[in-house]
Amino acid sequence: MRGQAEETRRARAARRGGRAAVALALATALALSGCGLTGGGKGKVTLSLVAADYDVSGGQSSRAYWSSLVAAFEAKHPDIRVEVRIEPWTRVDREVASMVDKGEAPDIAQIGSYADYADRGEIYKADELLSVPVQSNFLAPLIQAGEQRRIHYGLPFVASTRLLFYNKRLFAEAGIDKPPATWKELKEAAELLKEETDATYPFALPLGPEEAQAELMNWLLSGGTEGYVEPGGSYAIDSEENIATVRWLKTNLVDAGLTGPGVPGVLDRKQAFAAFTRGEVGMLNGHPSLIKQATKAGIDLGTVAIPGRTGKPRAAMGVADWIMGFKENGNRAEIGEFLNFLFADENVLAFAAQNDLLPVTVSASESMRTSPAHRKLRVFLDELPTSRLPPVGKTSWTAVSEDIKKSVGAAMAPGSDPEKVLKTIAARAESAEAQEEE
Repeated sequence: MRGQAEETRRARAARRGGRAAVALALATALALSGCGLTGGGKGKVTLSLVAADYDVSGGQSSRAYWSSLVAAFEAKHPDIRVEVRIEPWTRVDREVASMVDKGEAPDIAQIGSYADYADRGEIYKADELLSVPVQSNFLAPLIQAGEQRRIHYGLPFVASTRLLFYNKRLFAEAGIDKPPATWKELKEAAELLKEETDATYPFALPLGPEEAQAELMNWLLSGGTEGYVEPGGSYAIDSEENIATVRWLKTNLVDAGLTGPGVPGVLDRKQAFAAFTRGEVGMLNGHPSLIKQATKAGIDLGTVAIPGRTGKPRAAMGVADWIMGFKENGNRAEIGEFLNFLFADENVLAFAAQNDLLPVTVSASESMRTSPAHRKLRVFLDELPTSRLPPVGKTSWTAVSEDIKKSVGAAMAPGSDPEKVLKTIAARAESAEAQEEE
């Protein structure tokens, strides 16, 4: 695999070298003929942008957002055109990777990961594109997550955090006066929900392959660690604290029959969310988009910080999607103009609000917090500034994340040993990290 990767890098370099030679020859010819450009202007430039489709209902809201944004931008910048291509989340990352491999990188991509492109030097650094006020306006955890080797590459586009959702009707039926704040209280609430209500899932624990890495990180953080890495940034998946957390989950929730039918390693997030909207779930960890889905279905819900081992954890899990500018076409100035425009408060707020997600900047977050229309998102907004994100700046994270999705559910199976499962995942992660550092 490494040999194939090296061959691919050489091919990219050859393509770039060929394009550079053509460009140099053209520039030389222009200079010799006295026809060189003057005044530093490039004339009209067309930027290509590939973006993900966030409209889960199959509508046109993402297209409408970009169409409106581009129209406003082009009105202020008549020499720059922006052509937008919307791709579904199921293939947008793969499409951009294919374009880059073919030497046809878009100028701008709004996708789920930036680390590989930063590692190969294919995207611009943040300070090569953004003004100082724009770059410094990002929330601190998002800046940190967008860094690779302490250099800021990944520009956060939209964010979310996780909270504990609970069904108020089921809580009332079970005689639970307040939502849990500790693991002990969470277990006691789940026991009451099982005994006193018809909840199918007293606590829904989706550790299936769809998004197990996110559900597990919720618990690792609530157990008191930094999640998958130690403070220095190296993987610490099988730390004593993390093993103790997974063992607690298996013993106190799964083996006690408090997570519903089947095995949590099979239950996916979409299934758990759908069950919550049907009134079948007492509690689960969820993101902001679940509020609209459940409210539309008539569920009277509450949200609180995810309980910690002995109280509120130091941090909740944060999640971000990313936008980046590629170097291939040499349109750095124009890309920068567009991204500085994109990160104006009104544009950041418009996209976050229409998708029930969170703004990535300090000023837009404060605007959302003070808006009565978004009062249900305030608890999520409170958690974001101190949140911890997965180690998305590591090029090994994509593979490690996929391994967690496929493997960690086995820790909940009857007779399984959580320590053995975590140590197996950790060994593969450490091997991938060693290759990353070579």
